[in-house]
Amino acid sequence: MQVTAGMVKELRERTGAGMMDCKKALQEAGGDIEAAIEAMRKSGVAKAAKKAGRIAAEGNIVIRQNQRTGDTVILEVNSETDFVAKDNNFKSFGDEVASCILANHPASVEVLMEMPIRRNTRRTVEETRQQLVAKIGENISIRRFTLVQNNGSKLGTYLHGTRIGVIVSMHGGNDALAKDIAMHIAASKPICVAEKDLSPELIRKEKEILIAQAQDTGKPPEIIEKMIGGRLNKFLKEITLLGQPFVKDPDLTVGKLLGDAEAKVNHFIRYEVGEGLEKRTDNFAEEVMAQARGA
Repeated sequence: MQVTAGMVKELRERTGAGMMDCKKALQEAGGDIEAAIEAMRKSGVAKAAKKAGRIAAEGNIVIRQNQRTGDTVILEVNSETDFVAKDNNFKSFGDEVASCILANHPASVEVLMEMPIRRNTRRTVEETRQQLVAKIGENISIRRFTLVQNNGSKLGTYLHGTRIGVIVSMHGGNDALAKDIAMHIAASKPICVAEKDLSPELIRKEKEILIAQAQDTGKPPEIIEKMIGGRLNKFLKEITLLGQPFVKDPDLTVGKLLGDAEAKVNHFIRYEVGEGLEKRTDNFAEEVMAQARGA
């Protein structure tokens, strides 16, 4: 039987799945909509589609390194609740996705989702995700990843539990220093390595705020100018890695620590679970009561 646009539309409305998933299911079912729905439910596609709009702002940060090449990946995999983030199936999925990235070097999340999750299977990362959604019962998403290829620099990594992860690329120093710098970045959240890396727009906006605050003091212009200069310098030190006090020894800046070790940080990546995402605010007790009333 020929699969028509109307059949695809009906299947989309009934399952909430994507157009290509619906078309594929109909083709495999010979145009039988009920059979296609049953197959989609078994594979988890329909259930995953229905949960796709739900907020997934919890989850885990995963860091994995290819021991042969030195390439390192940092990955954020999200779930709706921190309870699911602790589930072994969820953790195993994150580990498999990280291994897939290291093996295939995808250019984006979209490309990654269409890749086989392992070399010995045809099942893609997306199909594996859908099956996990059906099994666990929560929306699960791969939000982002960064693959840092080994170019001769020293790579330091640090994971704070499963919620904050850092990769730092460094010239000079040793492994212990690289890990210490990664740990510092996890704790202190610098925006960039040095002041020269900051955007002029960020500095301009901060200066405008400082001017407005200083003018409210009623002090003379020459005093205001000195106040602004001092406060701006303090702000720049607080948000740049080299200007921050080292977490293990606040009397020493990170810049001084690196200088003494004849080391230089090239760049870093810091991921924190759910940063920038809207968090779920559902009351769990109310949700259970709502489900009970519905039943």
